[in-house]
Amino acid sequence: MKKNMKYIPFKTKNKNNITKHKMKNIGASVSAVLTAEKKEAEVEKVVEEEDCHLMRNEMIFCLNEAPEYQISAVGEWRENARGDIVQEEADTYFLHVTTGQRCESVRDCFDGWSEPDEESTEKWETLCERIENYGNLEQTICDEKRVELYEKK
Repeated sequence: MKKNMKYIPFKTKNKNNITKHKMKNIGASVSAVLTAEKKEAEVEKVVEEEDCHLMRNEMIFCLNEAPEYQISAVGEWRENARGDIVQEEADTYFLHVTTGQRCESVRDCFDGWSEPDEESTEKWETLCERIENYGNLEQTICDEKRVELYEKK
């Protein structure tokens, strides 16, 4: 047998209907499969090595009737040079109202902080509720700079 070639046995019948055992060279077909796999791996490697940029959008949610009540949100994602998003989901989060620290939910933005009067507390609560009920929040955080939230009628 030739070096680096694989052979598999198979049966054939000759013109006299006598079964003969032969060896079939599968080296060529295995080689073709390995070549195809290698090409796929090279394509994946190019995609992985593709120049990607971290994109970031910081935006503000505020109350329409009281725009001084604002909560900041951030969206981060990776894009390639063509502008295609190269990760499944954007990383979105809110910023604490006093410390600027990352908060996973809008309610976390008020941990360790409170307003001295009931009216202000009510407005912050209203802002939180409107953000929580806002549709397509992730896309909005990544695309917009400012969103004024109105009272639903």
